[in-house]
Amino acid sequence: MSVGELFILGFYGKVIPTWLREFAARFGLGGVILFDYSCQTRQYDNNIASPAQVQSLCAGIAALPSEPLVFIDQEGGLVRRLKDSLGFRPLPSAKDFNLLAQTEKQAILGASYDELRRLGIRYNFAPVIDVDYNSDNPNIGRIKRSYSSDLGEVEANARLVDAAARQAGVGLCLKHYPGIGGAHVDSHLEFMDISDALRPEQEELFYALAPDTFGDAVLVSHAIVRQWDPQHPMTLSPAGIGRLRRRLARDALDHRRHADAGIAEGARHQRGQPAGDRRRHGHDLHRQ
Repeated sequence: MSVGELFILGFYGKVIPTWLREFAARFGLGGVILFDYSCQTRQYDNNIASPAQVQSLCAGIAALPSEPLVFIDQEGGLVRRLKDSLGFRPLPSAKDFNLLAQTEKQAILGASYDELRRLGIRYNFAPVIDVDYNSDNPNIGRIKRSYSSDLGEVEANARLVDAAARQAGVGLCLKHYPGIGGAHVDSHLEFMDISDALRPEQEELFYALAPDTFGDAVLVSHAIVRQWDPQHPMTLSPAGIGRLRRRLARDALDHRRHADAGIAEGARHQRGQPAGDRRRHGHDLHRQ
């Protein structure tokens, strides 16, 4: 494996930039993640314009050296990069999805995951299995990213997503380990300490679902759990990531290049931290 295959990279624009082609040719590349919103322009003018354009872009990415996979965040509701206003399949928020009849859920998921596969997207950073323990959580409950405050309903919906993704051949990534539904802040904006909010049954849900989920991936949160590691957030914690590794009892870790490569622990890492440092914490592939 070449060093570039340890990374999932993003870029601004609707065509593959020269620098990414050169990077892939020199170092290889593990994957590319697509976004609709651009932090650079602060507008929804990034990688996505229409189904035909995304399909063409994904084909070009897959043709790069090392055949990188295309990744996306298509949870539904507010967190979906492919919006129906641009011609993509509709996908409700997790909370609204939970209220639907099972046949309607299956139809929506089947259409959405078939579309992802058709477009050339091979991995979706979903589903969110954070239980809605705090409905005012600014990054989960308040914006309807959790299916329910009932753990059984969260699990049932995650298994429905798995069935649709497995049928379509699109890998999944459970998030956000070890469970941030009870948090009071958004970890994109503030330090998130869930030491007193984390419930054992929430952590156990990751261990129950991960071995059965197509794509075998777990995205690790930036949350701090003091009883596991008083100094580091989970993304940078050998103790926290080691706990996940041991419980899952697998050796294929982090976002592998293929959806069936084994257990994966993904992380959204801070820019600027050397990849060697992150590998020491236990990550094998890094989303930048």
